[in-house]
Amino acid sequence: MEGGDGTMRLGALNMKADRVRFDSSPDVSVSSPVTKQKAAAAKQFIENHYKNYLQGLQDRQERRRALQRKVQEDQVPAEEQEEMMRNLARRETEYMRLQRRKIGIDDFEQLTVIGKGAFGEVRLCRAKGTGEIFAMKKLKKSEMLSRGQVEHVRSERNLLAEVDSRCIVKLYYSFQDSDFLYLIMEYLPGGDIMTLLMREDTLSEDVARFYMGESILAIHSIHQHNYVHRDIKPDNLILDKTGHLKLSDFGLCKPLDDKYSTLLENEDLTSQECIAETEGQSGCDKIPWLMPKEQLQQWKRNRRALAYSTVGTLDYMAPEVLLKKGYGMECDWWSLGAIMYEMLVGYPPFCSDDPRITCRKIINWRTCLKFPDEPKISDEARDLICHLLCDVETRLGTHGVEEIKAHPWFRGIEWDRLYEIEAAYKPTVVGDLDTQNFEKFPDLEGAPSATPTVGPWRKMLTSKDNNFMGYTFKKSDVLKSLESSGTDMRSNGSSKSPSLISLLGRIDLQDSVIPEGEPKQEG
Repeated sequence: MEGGDGTMRLGALNMKADRVRFDSSPDVSVSSPVTKQKAAAAKQFIENHYKNYLQGLQDRQERRRALQRKVQEDQVPAEEQEEMMRNLARRETEYMRLQRRKIGIDDFEQLTVIGKGAFGEVRLCRAKGTGEIFAMKKLKKSEMLSRGQVEHVRSERNLLAEVDSRCIVKLYYSFQDSDFLYLIMEYLPGGDIMTLLMREDTLSEDVARFYMGESILAIHSIHQHNYVHRDIKPDNLILDKTGHLKLSDFGLCKPLDDKYSTLLENEDLTSQECIAETEGQSGCDKIPWLMPKEQLQQWKRNRRALAYSTVGTLDYMAPEVLLKKGYGMECDWWSLGAIMYEMLVGYPPFCSDDPRITCRKIINWRTCLKFPDEPKISDEARDLICHLLCDVETRLGTHGVEEIKAHPWFRGIEWDRLYEIEAAYKPTVVGDLDTQNFEKFPDLEGAPSATPTVGPWRKMLTSKDNNFMGYTFKKSDVLKSLESSGTDMRSNGSSKSPSLISLLGRIDLQDSVIPEGEPKQEG
């Protein structure tokens, strides 16, 4: 549009023959919240796309350099070197094609429900293309939005994608459709520590020491990435088929700026009524071991039901979290202390059939932390519990995990070999589909819909889906991808993809690449 002074006006840009300048007057066109949301979602999508692209490019260059170093060290003849490089290029092309393939709910056969929570369920599933068994966590988007859980579910996905540790449950894929978010994770058939405690009542100190040790390594593995878990409890300590422990359920995890950061919490992890009336009567007169045995058993049954509710359990929550006075990673070590107490005594230190009393006991822990005459526990075990269930300033782990590892109760533990030695307990597992170590749940949903639920991302840019842009993830597992291309790969004992020097040194030059039309296995 041309102005009276000969200026061509294009939006907020004034253009004259002798000058170009930006108009300092305010722009009257204000973007709507939906437009801003879509712009933010598109930004997230583009950033993720190029981040993954550049990471892939860097990995491919490193693989090529690794192979070049390998053939030079082995003094491979020039012709064979060229053939190996061509073979690597074919493998890389095949690998990229596998990685580009979109994954959705239609790629999995949904099987038995093995867990339910406030916002969704966990069920066994089978990959249709390969027959591999996974655990599928399915979260309802509308519930996430209505209860303000968007940041929590994003943190869970980010942590699982970022942290590659043998101590935590492995994430293979994350994706979404119009109604649900999905996390496809490794299936650990050994059940959780809570099931073990309900079955055994108490653990010997040797068994407890082993699982406390593996729990410490698991918690430390996420602390190293500056995440605080905030929901350490027996339900979230899962056993694999050999009895080794992995940490799971990162729905309440929170990233920190650094390991010494403090969270000033605005959100409610518990109800307000639980922290009301904390002064005065603490509830310590209601000592758990003076409860009738039948009442204690009823508490244990209710405890399992509470795990599936929206309320959750307070038994393992640190006092600084309940009081909302700011807290950091050290709150996870309090939770581990409460679990250790339960392993050795048979119930958490502050349990009650009334959550308000549990809350008061935790806040008044100085007078409420007591040990029964039976079962007897060693002085060293008692000392460790008391140095975990205490003030932040004196709590072991506040100044680093080595404080806990150095405690006399762990004397003799070979920390570097914990996941390599035989586990202290081996669960009964019969076959890949065995769910006997999990509770039975009725499948109320019936058969899943046959209608495809995954489409182009542009079609998913509704206001609801903008909140979950960037949720999709596919594990870049070079090992499995090259296996599916016909390469004979053997594990090198690491939880990560093998080093490319060892990996590519085993490539058989006669192996052929899978033709374009044949099905591919997905990692």
